[in-house]
Amino acid sequence: MEPRIRRVEARDAETINRIYTHYVLETPITFDVEPWPLEKRREWVAHFEPEGRHQCFVAEEDGAVLGWACSGPFRPKAAYETSVEMSVYLAPEAIGKRLGTRLYDALLGALEGEDVRRALGGITLPNAASVALHARFGFTSVGVFSDVGRKFDRYWDVQWFEKPLGRQRGR
Repeated sequence: MEPRIRRVEARDAETINRIYTHYVLETPITFDVEPWPLEKRREWVAHFEPEGRHQCFVAEEDGAVLGWACSGPFRPKAAYETSVEMSVYLAPEAIGKRLGTRLYDALLGALEGEDVRRALGGITLPNAASVALHARFGFTSVGVFSDVGRKFDRYWDVQWFEKPLGRQRGR
């Protein structure tokens, strides 16, 4: 059965948190160093809406969430509100099934017509799969921040990508 892509629901919080905890504890992909409490994840899931700048989609197969992609605030200052930071996370067993592509396709499609000027993504290096995913969707590299995150007793670089979205009006 083909996994289906749908909007995130409150019932997904526990599985999303379990997937994310893998990345917190086992990889430098996220710079969180402690797992999130489930209540914090529930609050995070609750802030997504079916319309607007901040949306989230999950990939589900046989009732199990295999991953998600979301858009959220880039920075908290008001002038940044039309820029969103995008993220995608897959359960380890779901990697290689093109779910990241399907999730980004749904998310970027949902952001069409919204008041979003730029989609941004920061990728901890090395991460060839995530770099390729962003390139596939037309994101361009805008630079690398060197040694900006310390995790697992070493420093990590982050490559930043951007993609213009929506109506490109006014400078």
